[in-house]
Amino acid sequence: MLSRTLLLKMADSPLLRRLVESRGSVFAARFVAGSTLDDAIDTIRALNRRGIDVTLSHLGEHVHDPTAAWAEADIFCEALERIQKENVRCHLSVKPSQMALDVDKAVCESAIRKVVEKAAETGNRVRLDMEDSNTTDDILGITRRIHRNFPNIGVVIQAYLRRSPNDIDALNEEKISIRLCKGAYNEPATVAYPTKAEVDAQYVSLMKVLLKNGTLPAFATHDEKMIQAAIQAVAEYGGAGVATNWEFQMLYGIRRELQHTIADKGHRIRVYVPYGTEWFPYYMRRLAERPANVVFFLKSMLKR
Repeated sequence: MLSRTLLLKMADSPLLRRLVESRGSVFAARFVAGSTLDDAIDTIRALNRRGIDVTLSHLGEHVHDPTAAWAEADIFCEALERIQKENVRCHLSVKPSQMALDVDKAVCESAIRKVVEKAAETGNRVRLDMEDSNTTDDILGITRRIHRNFPNIGVVIQAYLRRSPNDIDALNEEKISIRLCKGAYNEPATVAYPTKAEVDAQYVSLMKVLLKNGTLPAFATHDEKMIQAAIQAVAEYGGAGVATNWEFQMLYGIRRELQHTIADKGHRIRVYVPYGTEWFPYYMRRLAERPANVVFFLKSMLKR
C-alpha cells in the first residue's frame, strides 16, 4: 500500500495532477460537493435535513498573487451572503495560504479580516485552517489579532505537533474557539509525533483540556476510538466547563454512515464541505489520511 509520506509527496507532482484532474468526475465527487456555490448549497441543504451542520470551504491554497487573494475573499463573502439568504446551518473555513500567506502576510491578514467582518455582519463564524508547521505562528498571530475585534473567528490545532499543548493553553486563555484535528502534513519527527499511538494519546489529552477549558471546541476525527473517548470524557466531566457545548466534525464523503449514527444519537456534528475546481491537493491529503481511500483511488484508476 502507498505510504502516507509518498502520497503527500505525490500531491506536488504536476504530472499526476494533470492525470487525476483529467478524470475529475471520477475522483472529485467523492470528497468535493461540486465546482460551484450552487452545488455546495444543495449539499448543505441535504446535510442539514439529515441533522448535520456544515462548515463550507472554497478550495484553493498557495495563492501567490495578492490580487487573487482579494478575489478569494470576495468569493467567501458571497458565500456568506448566500448562506444567510438560504438560511442554512453553515459556517466557513478558510485556508490562509489561499489568501497569499506565502507571499504577503499583510494582504493575507487584511483579506481574512474582510471575510470575518462579513461573517460578523451576517451572524456567522469563520475558522482558519491550519497548514504545515512553518506557518503555525503566522496563522495563530493572524487569528489572535483579528479575534480582538471579531470573536467569531476560530482556528485549527493539529494534535500531532509537539507544540500543540502550549498553543491550546494560550488560545483557551484568549477564549478562541479551536477545532482539534490529528494533522495531515508531512512533518519531521522533531516537530510532530511520528506514530499513531503517540498522536492518539496527545489527541485525547488535548481533547480533555478543551472540554474543561475551551471555547466552543470541535473535535475533527473519523476514528471511533477518539469519538468514544470524547463521549466518555463528557460523561466524566458532567456539566463542568464547556462539556455541553462542543461538536464533532468530519469530512464530506468520509464515513457517512458514522456521521448519520452520531447525529441520530443526538450529538452535534458538523461536516466540512469543500467546493470548487482546485481540489487536487485536498484530495491527495484525504488519500494519505486513510488507507480505504487509497483503495478507492486505485480501483478508479484501473477502471479507465
